[in-house]
Amino acid sequence: MLDNYYNLAGQQEVVIVTFVHGWHHSAKPEDGNIQEFRKLLSTISARENDYSQKFMRKKRLILGVYIGWRGDSLNIEYLNTVTFWDRKATAHEVGHKGITEALLKLEELKNVRNSYDEGQPSANRLVTIGHSFGGAVVFSALQKIMAERFIDSQQDKNYQQYADGFGDLVILMNPAFEALRFSSLMELSQDKCRKYQQGQLPKLAILTSETDYATKLAFPAGRIFSTFFESHRTMQRHECKGTGSGNMLTVNIAQGEADRTAIGHFKPYQTHLLELLPNGSEKKFELERAYADWSASDPTQPSIYSSVNLISKQRTTPLNPYMNIKVSEDLMDGHNDIWGEQVIDFMRELIAVSTTPLPDYKMLSGQ
Repeated sequence: MLDNYYNLAGQQEVVIVTFVHGWHHSAKPEDGNIQEFRKLLSTISARENDYSQKFMRKKRLILGVYIGWRGDSLNIEYLNTVTFWDRKATAHEVGHKGITEALLKLEELKNVRNSYDEGQPSANRLVTIGHSFGGAVVFSALQKIMAERFIDSQQDKNYQQYADGFGDLVILMNPAFEALRFSSLMELSQDKCRKYQQGQLPKLAILTSETDYATKLAFPAGRIFSTFFESHRTMQRHECKGTGSGNMLTVNIAQGEADRTAIGHFKPYQTHLLELLPNGSEKKFELERAYADWSASDPTQPSIYSSVNLISKQRTTPLNPYMNIKVSEDLMDGHNDIWGEQVIDFMRELIAVSTTPLPDYKMLSGQ
């Protein structure tokens, strides 16, 4: 399949969307995640068709990649629920091994046109989505890569204009890994309350349902036993009430709690709330506004998204590329409720912000 995709990406511009499934799912054709992923690709393709007509450019081809791994070690219903911790360990192991290589090959596919059009930036884009233990797989595979690329974009190593990540956007849905694994990235992004340049795009969005009891209750219960003999300390971290070191607010974080709590439920690292718009109202999504304030950093401005309200907790500087979003029950109710219409709308619109070619943005701003 990848050989065919390489040919396509070399001949025309593409958007590659990758999905890594979670617990109790597989790559079997009848798996519900595959059916829903196809619907997501269809909606992204429709939006790309609209934008290509609006900006009078050739439509990019949407390529889907579904990555399967053994989400269950037992095929016996109900009994397979006891495999939670076995699958967690496997998810991290799979991420460190084969998935890193697979994702890097996809990023190479994204960049293949750079060798064809020298001096002309490619419009190819790559989005990676992981759910549940699939989120743990993706994060384990990319954690070191994202940290290294972020460091390269810091002021003292200014190799790049903006803070970089992996591909163009990584989305993790109800991911099952502990907050302590995210601590270094969170601290990097908050270093000296760095000011991000206008035009900085999101690089990582973590979405967790407030009623995801698999990661909210079962996860910490299991971590109590697995971390029982580990020693922990109090970590000194900070929040950013504005840009610049003068706006740093020191906070103490219990390392043990961060090691036992899933990332989406760890309050000190939550950056946003995602709620349904009141009375089920909807409005037109405006790409130009979204490009300027996709992170909802200005609380005085109305929501930019069509069917949800993204509310910043004002813990990070504006346009911080890492978002850890608590999602209300009426949008995502439980661990597997990730395909709701409003959530898909939000994901599609965030993907639009991250994958729209720069010439389109310049046309919007009249440059």
